Amino acid sequence: MHQANGNHACPSYLFHQGSAPLLISMPHVGTHLPPAIAERLTAGALQVPDTDWHLERLYAFARDMGASILMATHSRYVVDLNRPPDGASLYPGQNVTGLCPVDMFDEQPLYADNGHTPSDAEIARRRQAYWQPYHDRLGSELARLKAEYGRAVLWDAHSIRSVLPRFFEGRLPDFNLGTADGKSCDPALAQRLLEIAGQAPNHSSVLNGRFKGGYITRHYGQPEQGVHAVQLELTQCSYMQEALPFDYLPERAAQIQPTLKRLLETVLEFGQAGGHGLASGLTRGAAR
Repeated sequence: MHQANGNHACPSYLFHQGSAPLLISMPHVGTHLPPAIAERLTAGALQVPDTDWHLERLYAFARDMGASILMATHSRYVVDLNRPPDGASLYPGQNVTGLCPVDMFDEQPLYADNGHTPSDAEIARRRQAYWQPYHDRLGSELARLKAEYGRAVLWDAHSIRSVLPRFFEGRLPDFNLGTADGKSCDPALAQRLLEIAGQAPNHSSVLNGRFKGGYITRHYGQPEQGVHAVQLELTQCSYMQEALPFDYLPERAAQIQPTLKRLLETVLEFGQAGGHGLASGLTRGAAR
């Protein structure tokens, strides 16, 4: 596991290089808060409740599949790695959090004092220290995979509480696949993934619903250049406890891991087809 340290006590990311044309990105699994930031946060924010908890455990099987894995170490409250570097909204007109958030998903303030929110200069420093190294590694690994295999697939892994009125009405579907409305990956691959997710017993699914893919999916997914990107936003109740202490629930996770594995097997097969179009095995699989 490679660590990017820079000048920080905690590495800015953790990286495992695999042996297959698949990169799994986990930009919101980090929980570290540098002391200079932590001392300014509310007690609630220090619990980092908006973390994409336990994804590294949920996807542990992916290493044996040969996937490369890139994981954030710092909390999204430090900087959101799935936002554009200029902080522009990816969902214009909708309520969203920014590059360096100032509130939590429940709209409670992150900072105990309004005077402690990050200045433009501090945002720039955080972007350089934490955002840039992650994206440098992400970009270089995709380039390596494409050069070696002729095609690269990026799987951007996320999870979120199933009920969050700020972002969506009612209960979120369990498997939320996003391909930037078809712009970030091969349409046939996206449809096959939706079919697989739809076969998960007692779980719901959608393609390009509320979550269409964040900056990572939209920026790096360039099918015409041989890089295909898919975001999966899972409901956290599918595998863990959604409230404190945010425990991982192995028996519940075991119910969705077979589907996750089939999804990754499908994108991996697609990646291994290289520049030769949709793999024949993938096409046959659609009839299962």
